[in-house]
Amino acid sequence: MGPGLIGMIARRFLAAIAQLFLVAVMVFVVLRLLPTDPLAMAVSPNATTAEVEAVRHQMGLDLPLHEQFAIWLAQIAHGDFGQSIVFRQPVTGLIRSALPATIELVIIAAIFAGVAGLVGALAMFRLRGRLGEPVLDLLSTLFMSIPEFLWAIFFILLFGVALNLLPFAGRLPPKITVSTQTGFLLLDCLLNGQFAAFAQALEYMVLPALSLALGSAALITRVLRSSLLDVYLENYITMARLRGFSETAILLRHAFKNAFLPTLTLMGVQFSFLFGGTLLVEVIFSYPGIGNLLIEAIRNTDLPIIQAAALIYALAVLLITLTVDVMVFTINPKLRLLP
Repeated sequence: MGPGLIGMIARRFLAAIAQLFLVAVMVFVVLRLLPTDPLAMAVSPNATTAEVEAVRHQMGLDLPLHEQFAIWLAQIAHGDFGQSIVFRQPVTGLIRSALPATIELVIIAAIFAGVAGLVGALAMFRLRGRLGEPVLDLLSTLFMSIPEFLWAIFFILLFGVALNLLPFAGRLPPKITVSTQTGFLLLDCLLNGQFAAFAQALEYMVLPALSLALGSAALITRVLRSSLLDVYLENYITMARLRGFSETAILLRHAFKNAFLPTLTLMGVQFSFLFGGTLLVEVIFSYPGIGNLLIEAIRNTDLPIIQAAALIYALAVLLITLTVDVMVFTINPKLRLLP
């Protein structure tokens, strides 16, 4: 790891801390400005005014806003996101239980999007000038135009209800239990040697992962195909042809590597957006991830969960962005020469 890479990581890390702090301030303040009272779910409907005020004092909601924020930050520094108003449990435990499910779903969706996007781009590029090119171009535009939740509904109706090919609710059949070791269902199935459960867990993830992945895959296809068209105008492509390289060798050994760099940056952005897409997709598929937990918290004005989930989403986006920046910096030799 060279000094340039270390400096880049340090700058990105400091910027990420500042961005995360701004997100925390915005979420905390906006939630306090909403015309809702979180005490409505914390006290009995028959509670007296004195009892309501006692609970308000216990939760610290009677303190000035800046003091509440300082207390909240101090708790986060110790890994404590507070107590859920609705579930009456520590928020940290609820997040720890739900987050692995969302991470697994996003990883599977990212694999689907990346593979489909790269294959689609190579296919569209090889079919340039033929009938198949406008067909694939039309399909990619169509896939980008349909949001994740519509794909989810369509897949449930087609593959779940009409054809009855794939399950579309939950993560596993009720009759199957998997001993929790890491919290990641697929990994736990492998660690426990439950390979049949692993296969069924994958089946339950196919439809929600595809719902998340199709839009990103189409965008990756179009961007990589455009990059390849630009790269093929360079002189070294002509020189490779003059040296007798086949078109397949030119595409895979010369053009693809240079065209992939801008696509890699886009893939990082798209994969970070997958976390946001999990909100509605998890609800539609009854998938017990952090998106489903957040929707339930919003429905019940559970401020501690909303605040924690918002920070988790922001942190996930920042980590993915940092990872992609490091990969681009490592792959691109021109960036390594920058101070």
